[in-house]
Amino acid sequence: MIDLNFIYRFKTEGKLKKSYKKAKTSYLRRIRWAVSAFYFGMGLCFATWASRIPDIKVALHLSDADLGTILFALPVGQLIMMPFSGKLVTRFGSHRIGVFSLLMYAFSLTNIGLATNAWQLGFGLFLFGLFGNMNNIAINTQGVYTEKLYKKTIMASFHGMWSFAGFTGALIGLGMLAFNFSPYHHFLIVGFVVMTLIAFNYKFLIKAKERPKTVESNKLFIKPDSALIWLGVIGFGCMASEGIMFDWSGLYFKDVVKAPGSLIILGYTSFMVMMASGRFLGDGLIQRFGRKKVIQTSGIMISTGLFTAVIFPYLVPSMLGFMLVGLGVSTIVPTLYSLAGKNTTVPPGEALTIVSSVSFLGFLMGPPVIGYIAEAFGLRFSFAFIGLFGILIALMVSRIKAIQ
Repeated sequence: MIDLNFIYRFKTEGKLKKSYKKAKTSYLRRIRWAVSAFYFGMGLCFATWASRIPDIKVALHLSDADLGTILFALPVGQLIMMPFSGKLVTRFGSHRIGVFSLLMYAFSLTNIGLATNAWQLGFGLFLFGLFGNMNNIAINTQGVYTEKLYKKTIMASFHGMWSFAGFTGALIGLGMLAFNFSPYHHFLIVGFVVMTLIAFNYKFLIKAKERPKTVESNKLFIKPDSALIWLGVIGFGCMASEGIMFDWSGLYFKDVVKAPGSLIILGYTSFMVMMASGRFLGDGLIQRFGRKKVIQTSGIMISTGLFTAVIFPYLVPSMLGFMLVGLGVSTIVPTLYSLAGKNTTVPPGEALTIVSSVSFLGFLMGPPVIGYIAEAFGLRFSFAFIGLFGILIALMVSRIKAIQ
């Protein structure tokens, strides 16, 4: 077993020595910016990988099915870490695990760029998924704590930073391609950027040690709250839609839309812009219309956007369709995480593990499955299949009492 006690060596005392609830507004803002920076770093790592998928696919001479098989390495890493992430956050604190896991997430990214064959790429993605799950739980736990300090809904804005990082990563990727940077040098530069973000912000993360609320929570495997499972199922449908945008939108614009040259990235970029915009606006929409109506509307937008791109596989309609998908997925997951953090039966880190892990199965398993469907029936059919998930989301929301 790996000894993780060295994580305690991370000194994160910061300047705050009194209760966070009595902290000045300026310091609370600094905390919010620090947590936002970690969301940004996490999103930048993933977007950097996503931006070079078509390039790596060509360099390693992979078919759609080959790529789909290799992409399964990500959910395998996710699944293996799933039972442990919440426990690690509870034991060591989300601030320590957040620093450690983001460092390892960036390091794993750089190793992906060294892959020269399929098995090396798969192993790199396995580690990327493993540390990605750990980082996801830790940083979202920080988001839950910060939201409690502000006493209002701000989770969507945190995920907005993740989405903004995705847009930034796409632009950086476009620039790296224009200057013929190899994936390894591209990933290495991004790794240094992420380490810089950590260095300037880690001291301002919230230091709160979670305490198990029940005897059962000390066990490795517990029977989860059914409400958390259903939140995770909704998240699965949303993140499956989000996942294909990251991994397959570039290929869709290249192979189906036949976009010329650099316009291949237009679908991914339009999706990311609208997802980021929706998340920055999402907190206000939720406060005005309520969580249930916002999620129901979002599900319909996901389906409408994907079906538009499938029925009208041309540059402008597909771009507009992808923009609708971006708006649709923007507020669902932040809302689910916020609800999970308010669960009264288990600590926030473990509640987030349940919801996030089920959700991320959609994010990580959706793209590989799409590869097999695309190989058998074509990429348009596979996008239409995922389009059904939005309708299912809208139907499920109305039947779940935990969403109010």
